[in-house]
Amino acid sequence: MSRTPDSSLHVGITVDPNFPVPPTLYGGIERIVDFLARGLVTRGHRVTVFAHPESRTAGELVGYGVPPHTGVCARVTELAQVGAGLWRRHRELDVVHSFGRLAALVPVLPYRRLAKLQSYQRDQVPWRSIGIASRLAGRSIRFTGCSTSVYAGGPAGVGRWHTVFNGADLSKYHFSASVDPDAPLAFLGRLERMKGAHSAIEIARLAGRRLVIAGNKVTDGPEPDYFDREIAPHVDGDRVRYVGPVNDEQKNELLGSSAAFLMPIEWEEPFGIVMAEALACGTPVIGFPRGSVPEVVRDGVNGFVCGGVSDAVAAVGRIAAISRAAVRRDCEERFSDDVIVDAYVALYRELLDDLIS
Repeated sequence: MSRTPDSSLHVGITVDPNFPVPPTLYGGIERIVDFLARGLVTRGHRVTVFAHPESRTAGELVGYGVPPHTGVCARVTELAQVGAGLWRRHRELDVVHSFGRLAALVPVLPYRRLAKLQSYQRDQVPWRSIGIASRLAGRSIRFTGCSTSVYAGGPAGVGRWHTVFNGADLSKYHFSASVDPDAPLAFLGRLERMKGAHSAIEIARLAGRRLVIAGNKVTDGPEPDYFDREIAPHVDGDRVRYVGPVNDEQKNELLGSSAAFLMPIEWEEPFGIVMAEALACGTPVIGFPRGSVPEVVRDGVNGFVCGGVSDAVAAVGRIAAISRAAVRRDCEERFSDDVIVDAYVALYRELLDDLIS
C-alpha cells in the first residue's frame, strides 16, 4: 500500500438509491455526491458510485435499488446489493465513502486494509451501530458529520469524528452584487412545520417585506394539512407568493434576487444546503439558532442568528449593512464544491496514512 501524497486513488461512493445523482428537485445528499464524484474525477481519481440506476454521475455507476425503497424486504435487499458490490471490489478500492446506511458496509468492515469513511447528514446518529462498526473496522473507519451539531451530543469516544460541511456547486449559482431596494425575502424548503415557513410569513409581515415561498408541500406525517392551514391563507400572489418546487435554475434566480434568505427552523437541522446556495448568490441568511445554523451563519458577516421572530424582524432591518460580496467570498472559502472535495480528499489520505503508519 505504497502511495505518494499526490497518487491517484480509487474511491467507492455509496448513497441510498431513493433519488438519482444528481437529483432534479429534492435530494440534498445526492447533490453532494454529484459534485464530489465530479471533483474527484477532475482531480485524476477513479470513482465508482453505487446509486440509483438512473443517475448521471461521473465515474463508473453501479445502479441498485428496489423501488419504492420502503419496507423491510426492500431495505434488506438494497443493503445486500450494495454490500455485495463493495465486497466484489474490496481489493481494488482504496477508500469506501458511504453516504448511505452504515449496515451496507458490514461485508467490508473487518477488512482493515480498506479505508472506510461514513458520512452522516442527519440528526439521528446510530451510536450503538457506530460502536460496533468501530470495533470491527478498527483504525480503518472514520466518521464525518455535515456539521459538528450532528455528533456533538453523542457519547464520548464512540467513533473518530470530523466535520466536513456540505456546500454548493458554485457554477450553478451566480453572484448578485445588488438587489432592488424592495427585493423580497425568500423561503425555500419542504413545507412542514419544523422548517418554519409559518414563521417566515410572520417575519416578512412584521418587517413590511414581500416574501416568496418555494418548496414541496408535505401531505403526510403528523400535520398533513399544514400547508392548507398555515400557509395557503396568507398566499395572495403579492405580499406572499408560493411558486412551488424549483429546479437549480429557478433556485438561482429566486435566491439571487432576494434581499435575504429566511431559515427559521424548529428542529436540529444537520445542514440546510439551501443556506450555502443562498450565500453563493451573495444573499445573507437570517436563521434561528438550531442545528447547523450557528456554524454556518457568521453574525453580521453573512447573515444573522436570531433568537426568534422579533429578533429576525430586527435583522431584516439591518441586512443593508451586510456586503453581498463578503457573503459570496465567505461561501467560496467555506462552502464551495472545491473546498468540500479537497476536504474529503485530505481526509482520505489521512485515513490511508493512518493505516500504514
